[in-house]
Amino acid sequence: MRRSGVLMPIFSLSGKYGTGDFNGGYKFVDFLSESKQKIWQILPLVQTGYGNSPYSSVCSYSFNPYFISVELLKKDGLLTSSELKFAEEKGEYVDYGKLYEVRYHLLNKAFSRFDKNDKKFKSFLRKKEFRDYALFMAIREESGNKPFYEWENKYKYRDENALKLFENSHKEEIIFWQFVQFLAKNQWTDLKKYANGKGVEILGDMPLYVAWDSVDVWTNPSLFKLNADLYPEKVAGVPPDYFSATGQLWGNPVFDYDYQKKDGYAWWAERVKKALDIYDYVRIDHFRGMDRFYEVPFGAKDATAGEWVKVDSDGLFAAIKEKADVRRIIAEDLGIIDDGVRELLKKTELPGMKILSFAFNGEKDNLYLPENIEENYVCYTGTHDNDTLKGLIDKMSDWDKNNLYSGVKNSLALLGIKKNVTDGITLASAIIELGFKCKAKLFILPMQDVLLCGGEYRINEPGTVKPSNWAVRFNGNYPRSAAKKLAALTVKYGRTD
Repeated sequence: MRRSGVLMPIFSLSGKYGTGDFNGGYKFVDFLSESKQKIWQILPLVQTGYGNSPYSSVCSYSFNPYFISVELLKKDGLLTSSELKFAEEKGEYVDYGKLYEVRYHLLNKAFSRFDKNDKKFKSFLRKKEFRDYALFMAIREESGNKPFYEWENKYKYRDENALKLFENSHKEEIIFWQFVQFLAKNQWTDLKKYANGKGVEILGDMPLYVAWDSVDVWTNPSLFKLNADLYPEKVAGVPPDYFSATGQLWGNPVFDYDYQKKDGYAWWAERVKKALDIYDYVRIDHFRGMDRFYEVPFGAKDATAGEWVKVDSDGLFAAIKEKADVRRIIAEDLGIIDDGVRELLKKTELPGMKILSFAFNGEKDNLYLPENIEENYVCYTGTHDNDTLKGLIDKMSDWDKNNLYSGVKNSLALLGIKKNVTDGITLASAIIELGFKCKAKLFILPMQDVLLCGGEYRINEPGTVKPSNWAVRFNGNYPRSAAKKLAALTVKYGRTD
């Protein structure tokens, strides 16, 4: 089976109300269908916190309230035309400060008009799927948005009587947060059903770690290496390497796998199952951490004092296999990869990732070269953390650019592709064509590369705090010319399965 797809975050979708939303996804699915694409890859759908990164959420199984379509709420009679007019914002980037003020104001308006006795909503509440999330958000609001580890002890340590008293005295606030998840989940489910009906499947994304200040840690502190005050003893990071002499500190609490082993890794198995319930496939970010992970003492100034810790990966994946279809998982195996990770990929038979942006460094044995990519991989031009192809080429020195030209021309010859490469645009186009031609069973390119956008359309630049991170948008219509070009390449290289 050979297929191709496009990476497009929900927040980047075209729309009039400050950010892309689920309603904007219908037009994009139509574009994918016209382009003969079979996969739409998205970033995590979760509610984001400080920094707006979808890889740091208040709840790993939540939906982002910003993705709720206010247009669909108007159709349901919950918002008015004048209220939507007030919310219009077509900026080049998402303005998260304004979005926070406007979107929650509208969601509260919609809630005030919603029939709380709606049968589907009552059924949703009875399942209590988002009860802990709603409690967390309501207590956080009541406490002045303090992180949970600074709450009063009765809430911090989840005294059940205190939580029941709080719930009884804050019913409206708690129902509101469940209402938000009810809307988002329903709108997402409808969009996914539409995509599947058009022959497009969803590839979702699951971060390895969860945020410290999250529902996940608050409700399950024993799953993490925390002290009695619920502060991390160890946090996640990356050791010193060629790119950083002091490594990277991510700050997420690391898992206590010895404790998790006692109940057969039930939390992990349920987490993967939940992800596969809302996606057709899921990519596990930082997959290498499921073999060995790097932990650093909490409070360390950098990552030099950390150490690698081995995971019982056999036991972990046995538990996941009992609950979920692992054939629908993709492993993000980038970064520091050793024999342990390679062996885990071999045992699980999960497809790994190959990035064409890393390929053309002049080394013939480079595993990212299109001619070296094997079938059981997902090939990308770049990920959400990479520059666009055009942006990468534009920033290159003459020496690097010449090296890239030489490498691309050599790969074109080896794969039997006749194509003139004369400038940055034709060079980027050639790299895309190499991705379509390579053996990988799935080839994905970000929408930025479909449209050959410059670096100003980069999704995220790791290690930086920029207004453009997690904020770039594609306003307007998706070009028919791009759909036709993409469809032609898909047919030419047999990625229509």
